[in-house]
Amino acid sequence: MKTTTIILMAIGLISLSSCEQKTDTNALLENSETRTEFFDAIASNHNYMTEFMGNMQGNDHAMQMMKGNQNIMGNMMKGEDLNMIMNDSLMSMNMMQSMMKDGKMMSHMMQIMHKEGMLSEDCMNSSMKMMNDKGMNKGGMHN
Repeated sequence: MKTTTIILMAIGLISLSSCEQKTDTNALLENSETRTEFFDAIASNHNYMTEFMGNMQGNDHAMQMMKGNQNIMGNMMKGEDLNMIMNDSLMSMNMMQSMMKDGKMMSHMMQIMHKEGMLSEDCMNSSMKMMNDKGMNKGGMHN
């Protein structure tokens, strides 16, 4: 009886320990279909996307890639996307902090805002002069 109990306990412990499987994230992401499903799931869920954006903002490599992609930055400055960013105080604050460190992005954003009628010529010129006085690199854009 004692041997049977020990054997059953051993089988039970082995069974329970085999239930805990660790998922190899990199192996899952290597499959393009699985990767696309993950991306779609994150992009279509507000909470997941908010968490993802928070992770991106805390990652220097991700932020550099965002800054370097003019299509993304240009699209963010248009229409509803800009309104959404401006209404989200944390996102707005993070965006402003990032722009304050990147003269080229800040200059580009001001030019888009001027073109869209959100920023006057005088205000844009004054801001460009201030950036110039502070020695910010505007990426070849002049006032």
